[in-house]
Amino acid sequence: MDCTDLRELPEFIFELLVCRWAELSWPSGDGVPVVGRQVGTRDRRWDTVVVVADPKGLAARARFGAEELDRDLLRIVRHAPSEWAWYRDAIPDPGFPWRYVREAIDRGAARGIVDRRKRRNRVEIRQITPYPNWVNRIVAVENKPDLDRSAARRLGEQLEYDVERALADETWLATGATGDRVEPALLRDIPDKAGILAVSADEDGVATAEVAWHPGRLTPDSADLKRRLVVAERVYGRGFRDHVETTRPDCRHYELRRRGDAIVPYCAAKGRNQTQAECAWSCDAFEPEPPAWRTGAACRAVLERRRARARDRD
Repeated sequence: MDCTDLRELPEFIFELLVCRWAELSWPSGDGVPVVGRQVGTRDRRWDTVVVVADPKGLAARARFGAEELDRDLLRIVRHAPSEWAWYRDAIPDPGFPWRYVREAIDRGAARGIVDRRKRRNRVEIRQITPYPNWVNRIVAVENKPDLDRSAARRLGEQLEYDVERALADETWLATGATGDRVEPALLRDIPDKAGILAVSADEDGVATAEVAWHPGRLTPDSADLKRRLVVAERVYGRGFRDHVETTRPDCRHYELRRRGDAIVPYCAAKGRNQTQAECAWSCDAFEPEPPAWRTGAACRAVLERRRARARDRD
């Protein structure tokens, strides 16, 4: 396969290349790009999400640790006061039993993201530092390397939902560049407000993207602030290198290979980059790696180091 034509790649590998390009080159003049994949809400999950973060806010967010803060922990850190207070005075009524709030406080205290004490038989809390306003924009990207594949048939419907729902500030389609004067993506039935990225690679395999159509700016509802923060936190905590948790790096055929400036999975048994669905417990070619290899642990360590470096760029 021509390494400069990305249309024949498994969508899984294409996603990783788009994520790596976005991490290094997303045109975000108003902040630092923080990139995740397969992140979203109960109603919609996106292939790639770029959180354009305020540099100072991102540095302040790091004080709450490298792991994501879920919805319950966000409620605690956003409302924890600067001085000790009874937790029910500090936190708005959640609309469900308070014992779940206390459980979240205990989890937060164990992680060191909120101070907790018990005084006069009451649980009191105090912030370690204010939770920052670190998110400037959220950008959602749908990845479809080849628009002729069956997986692209519902594309217009998906993008139309993203535009109408406006949970993100921008929505994009990333597709493999064809070299045609008019990219086929421009001729498809997709919303005018969805941007289009034509993605290709140079002779060294380094992915690059050109804007074929600029997106319209969406207007998220202020009532969605909590949902947007949950999405941003998932991106921050998970990144796009967590695929080792859903594939089989403990297989003797599993490799990480460099493709341009990205590191992507490769299956020696198949002699190609595998799909994420193929690299699963049901794979017929799976063979446990010898105990001395420890390849799975090494793969996780390599990707975690890259994720940490990306998080600390600010």
